[in-house]
Amino acid sequence: MGDVVRAPWDAYFVTGFDTCSEVLRGRNWLAPDFAWQERQADTERWDAVATQEMTKTLSRLNAPEHTCQRRSLGNLFDRSTIQRLTPQVEEHVTRLLDELADKLRWGETDFVSTVSEQLPISTIGSWLGIPPEDYAHILEITHNQVHAQELLPTKSELAVSAEATVHLRAYFTEMVKQRRANPGNDVLTGWIHTWDAMEPDREAADEILYRLTMFVTIASLETTATLLSTMVGLLLREPGRWAWLAEHPGYIDAAVDEALRYDPPIHINTRIAADDTVLAGVPIAKDSMVHVMYGAANHDPRRNEDPDSFDIERAGTHLTFGGGVHYCLGAALARLEARTLLTQLLKRFPTLRAVTGPSYASRLVFRRVTSMGVAI
Repeated sequence: MGDVVRAPWDAYFVTGFDTCSEVLRGRNWLAPDFAWQERQADTERWDAVATQEMTKTLSRLNAPEHTCQRRSLGNLFDRSTIQRLTPQVEEHVTRLLDELADKLRWGETDFVSTVSEQLPISTIGSWLGIPPEDYAHILEITHNQVHAQELLPTKSELAVSAEATVHLRAYFTEMVKQRRANPGNDVLTGWIHTWDAMEPDREAADEILYRLTMFVTIASLETTATLLSTMVGLLLREPGRWAWLAEHPGYIDAAVDEALRYDPPIHINTRIAADDTVLAGVPIAKDSMVHVMYGAANHDPRRNEDPDSFDIERAGTHLTFGGGVHYCLGAALARLEARTLLTQLLKRFPTLRAVTGPSYASRLVFRRVTSMGVAI
């Protein structure tokens, strides 16, 4: 239908790889921040509690606020940080696969609840100092809050998200308060020192610290969990593919990237035209929404030949982690978790097979996998 297609509402779908890349990297395309929301005629959606809360986080900020907060975090997962985290991730994977092995002795089990959802919360939780006994609570409220980030949430979904948002604020505000009272040699303590030096208003600093900690946590969970599930599901779907990769472990990173390309955890991201412009020959008025379609871009045959086939040896390209100033902060961490999990899975479970394929939640934006049965 074209690289830019009119949506049934006052917006446009952007489908082509190069056009999506142009929007993600272009300085004249903005996140839908408060300034834009206040100019909209229909404010009901944007006035929702959960939507308002997410608009304060990094993904919805524009310069200069976005620049300031992003710089305060530094390069969160640079090479040295990933090297330090690798042994911890390996330990988490080993523990979770021990649990998987115990369950598989009795037959079929759910890979998602046993492994996929547990690895991201274990990784980010231990990194930030979240007590393990709180992991289940964080997962539950994250599942519920994400409705507010959907393209067309219903009133009932926004109500569920509003309740989850209250719990998220209470939890992470208290976490910042406790860490301030009991500083340690950890990431959050470092952020507290940074913002105390930047912001003389302690209350304002703590508000920013809450939002950063909450956002980094929830942004690390559902997307990575979905990647882990779809990656394993795709590798098990075709007979012989799992065994081939076990015999060719040098392609593990390529398999991770092909899973990211083939079925990205997020399918849609929204940007706003900063000025009247023309995109792929289509006039776009200032303030218009454009929806970047990651899945469509990754399946553009002009970029990836035969895009609907899952090919580990493809060496293709994708936009799954976004681009420009909003490029995914946790891309390196997600790759580490996926690579580590797949490496150990192939060694420990060479006969792993899918009993039921991935089941997905009914969503347009976030591709949450709810279950996937496996056996040996």
